[in-house]
Amino acid sequence: MERHAAVWEFTDDRGHVAAAADVPLRVVAYIQAGATLWDHGIRPEGIFGSFHDDAGADPAKAGALPLDEVRYLGAGAGLGLEAVLAAAPDLVVAVTYGGGQVYGVDPEVAKHLEEHVPVVAIDVGQGRSLGAVRERFAELARSLGARGGGGGLGELECTARELGQAARERPGRVLALSPGGPDSVHLARPARWPDLSALTALGVRTVEPPEGPGANWNTAGWAEAAALAPDIVLVDSRVNAAPPEQYAADPHWRSVAAGARLLPWNPELPASESAHARFFDQVAQALRDG
Repeated sequence: MERHAAVWEFTDDRGHVAAAADVPLRVVAYIQAGATLWDHGIRPEGIFGSFHDDAGADPAKAGALPLDEVRYLGAGAGLGLEAVLAAAPDLVVAVTYGGGQVYGVDPEVAKHLEEHVPVVAIDVGQGRSLGAVRERFAELARSLGARGGGGGLGELECTARELGQAARERPGRVLALSPGGPDSVHLARPARWPDLSALTALGVRTVEPPEGPGANWNTAGWAEAAALAPDIVLVDSRVNAAPPEQYAADPHWRSVAAGARLLPWNPELPASESAHARFFDQVAQALRDG
């Protein structure tokens, strides 16, 4: 396709220009991106997962996506070029954590994919604020014909104010973690996660784990998690996190669970106003109930 023939263009967060002769109608997306587009009223033709995912779609990442209606194309090494192209997409929407890498797709597959179909990658990594990620997805959605911001700006502004008020009135300590198994837990560094950084900016007392290796997480034992004495714990609910039965008997975890309010946490939250409003509301309610 000649560039001058394009009537739709979008410059993604890698600086790549995706172009098409018409506004794309058939979109295949990484599950987080697909859930975001769904909130904007755009139905993805298919979705795919990451190297951390199983053969089936992770419901924790799916947001409001109807997983029984949207085709799942695979994840990680199980996601081949043929599977994506079989969905006949006009556009592939992915995410990136910087460095130009299309997340969840084998680099060789990603390279050949862009030879066949436009690919847009939105940066959801540590260098972006939650609002910036949300706006980039909104820009993309608007270019595809969506209207509005994905659920209502008024609702988001209201829940942000309520969360700020709850944080002032009931200043509980909030720790985010991803269970690693019976002997390990990954403690999130708040500044590295757009959603946790947003909580901090609204006045929530997010807990910083000890210094050590690991850019996004501090990997430690359950004793270290207990020592942080959180009032609220955001527990990674994705399928790649260790299931509760692997660590439920640990005395340090039992101490955490006895002293804190536990909330499910999706570190790959859909980047829409409605999803962010629900997240803020959930934390605000936990602070009030604490």
